[in-house]
Amino acid sequence: MTTAEMLRAEGRAEGKADALVEQLEHKFGPLSRTALDTIHAASTDQLRTWSLRVLDATTLDEVLR
Repeated sequence: MTTAEMLRAEGRAEGKADALVEQLEHKFGPLSRTALDTIHAASTDQLRTWSLRVLDATTLDEVLR
């Protein structure tokens, strides 16, 4: 993977994390620093899973389990 490809992939992951944070804050209110750190350290696959879970979850813990 070239440096440019790595930077694009990193940017996509950051965008997914930011979108998830917006969804979670809209649904559950402000997030803790721990939750934010967990989200921003997650893989793109994990972010996708969480983005789907937020649709049905009733708590933040249900999303991030």
